[in-house]
Amino acid sequence: MFYRAGIELQIDPKSRRLNVYIGEKLSNTYPVGVGKAATPTPAGDYQVVNKVTNPGGILGTRWMGLNIPGGNYGIHGTSIPSSIGGFVSLGCIRMYNKNVEELFPLVPIGTPVRIDVVPGYNQKTQATTSSPASGPPLDHAVYTVQPGDTLWKIAQQYHTTLAELMSINTIPNPNMLEIGQIIFIP
Repeated sequence: MFYRAGIELQIDPKSRRLNVYIGEKLSNTYPVGVGKAATPTPAGDYQVVNKVTNPGGILGTRWMGLNIPGGNYGIHGTSIPSSIGGFVSLGCIRMYNKNVEELFPLVPIGTPVRIDVVPGYNQKTQATTSSPASGPPLDHAVYTVQPGDTLWKIAQQYHTTLAELMSINTIPNPNMLEIGQIIFIP
C-alpha cells in the first residue's frame, strides 16, 4: 500500500474487493463490481476528487469521482445489486448502496485510491478510456447540445439531476452551454 495517516482505499479487481485502510491497518473490506475485460478498471494511484449524494440511475445513492485521466470514473452505488462481484461495468467501481453509504462520509476529497494491476486485465487502460473526441466516459452516454437546449432541459430529458450533470461534466455555471458542446449523461 501507500500508507500515510488517514484513510486510503485499495481496489483489487481480481478478487473484486475494495479494502479500506486507516493508517496501515485494514479497517474494512467490501465486495465490488469492476470493469469488463473490454473496459477494465484502470490500474494506478488516484484520488477522490468529487462526491455526489443521490446521483441516481445506475450510479445508485452515492458517487465518489476519481482523477483518472481520459474518462469519468468513480466509486459508486448501483441500481443493479446483482452486478456486485462481477466484471460488469465500463470501468467504474460499483458497490452495494448500503456499503457506499457507509463508506461515503468517511472519505474526504483527496483520499488516496490504489487500483491494483491484474495481469491480462487492466494493462490496456489508456486504450479503453475515453474523452469527448473518442466517445463517452465510462458508464455514461453522450449528448450534443442543440439550439434551445438548457442544462435543466437535458437533465429532465435524461431523468437525472442538474447537480449530477454539472458534476460529471465539470460545468461550473449551468447557463454557459454552447451549441455542439458534448455533455456526458449518466
